[in-house]
Amino acid sequence: MPQLNPAPWFAILLFAWLVFLIVIPPKVLAHTFPNEPTLNTEKTKTEPWNWPWH
Repeated sequence: MPQLNPAPWFAILLFAWLVFLIVIPPKVLAHTFPNEPTLNTEKTKTEPWNWPWH
């Protein structure tokens, strides 16, 4: 059984890790959330629900 030549597979492995570690993280971290969390200490008054059958 012939042995595989490691040269092209090693280059593919290195290129894949290069993509995963250098190219993808900035693209993922560039996304922004539509609603940024705000610090709101004001309490809102809650009303009980008006159930029609109760």
